[in-house]
Amino acid sequence: MPRPQLKKYLPIVILVLLYLGGRQFFHSRPRPVAVGGNHALLQAFQQRQSNVQVQGRGVIVKVLPDDRRGRRHQRFLVRLDDRLTVLIAHNIDLAPRVAKPAPGQEIAFAGEYEWNRQGGVVHWTHHDPRGRHPDGWLLYQGQKYR
Repeated sequence: MPRPQLKKYLPIVILVLLYLGGRQFFHSRPRPVAVGGNHALLQAFQQRQSNVQVQGRGVIVKVLPDDRRGRRHQRFLVRLDDRLTVLIAHNIDLAPRVAKPAPGQEIAFAGEYEWNRQGGVVHWTHHDPRGRHPDGWLLYQGQKYR
């Protein structure tokens, strides 16, 4: 190919490479957590990390109304320890609803953590029907919801 034609296609090649690189950046899997449990979640909160795959357990302190905008989510606040409370946002369009969550009851979970000043949100507490994201779950009163 003569050099003048190469110059003609160079901007297109650059745009394609930028597009493919951006897709990799925005659609990458969450980073795995080296240490599991509440300690890793507390560390993610302190370091203001998001897109972190976590597991933990705590006590339900408040059951919130379902979020019905877009995909529906069952929501409740869970206290992990004296320092941290997180919001669990469980997608009930993809997973069964947790039966009768109640304040004072223990719940275990696995999902993706997103940092915010209030303590953060754990979502992706369900299976991924496309198989691209690590599956999450909730364990409440001996029943696993995914």
